[in-house]
Amino acid sequence: MAPRFSPEFREELAALLAWRRDVRHFRTDPIDEALLSRLLVTAQCAPSVGNSQPWRFVRVRSPELRAELAAHVDQQAALAGSTMTDPERKTAYAALKLHGLDHAPEVVAVFCDDATETGHGLGAATMPQTRTWSVVLAIHTLWLAARAEGLGLGWVSIAEPGAVTTMVQVPAGWRFVALLCLGYPSTPDTVPELERRGWQARLDGRPHVIER
Repeated sequence: MAPRFSPEFREELAALLAWRRDVRHFRTDPIDEALLSRLLVTAQCAPSVGNSQPWRFVRVRSPELRAELAAHVDQQAALAGSTMTDPERKTAYAALKLHGLDHAPEVVAVFCDDATETGHGLGAATMPQTRTWSVVLAIHTLWLAARAEGLGLGWVSIAEPGAVTTMVQVPAGWRFVALLCLGYPSTPDTVPELERRGWQARLDGRPHVIER
C-alpha cells in the first residue's frame, strides 16, 4: 500500500522546497562519508527516460584539479562580465560570488552518459535531450536530500563544458551537465542570494501557467 502523507509532512515538504537555495558561501566542515554516500545513492532515485539512469557523478578530490576548475570558472566569469554594457548591471555582477569551488568541502562534476545502453533507448529516439533532463532531475533530488540533512548545494554554471570534460578526464560519451559545490551553508536563507543582492527578484509564477 502506498504511504499516506500527513498534513504535517506536506508542510515540512513545502518548507524544504522554500529552503532549497543555490549556495555559494560554505563552512569548511567536512561532510561525513556515510552521509555523502547516502545522498549520492538517494539522488539516483530520480526518474529517468526509459529508466536509462544516465547520470554519472565524479567527486573531485584532487586539490590541484579543484584549483584548476576554480581558475577556469573565474576566467569564464570575468569574460562574461566584460561583455556587459550596462554599467550598473556590470558593477552588480562584479560583486556577486559565483561559486564556492575554493572552499566547499565537496565538489562534484555531473555528466550524462549519452552512450549508455541501459534503457535500450526507450523514450529518447525522438527527444535525446530527455537523458539530460533525467540527469537534472537527479541533481534536484540530491539538492533536496542535501537540504534535508542541513547541507547546501551550489550549481556552478559559468564553465565551458569541453574544458571541464577535458580537465576531469571522463570516459568518451559522457557529456558535462553540472559542476556542484556541496557543504554546510555559512548563512542559510529562504531568499535566494541573487534576490537578496538585487540581481533578480522571484517572479509571480501564475502568469507562467496558461490554458489552451
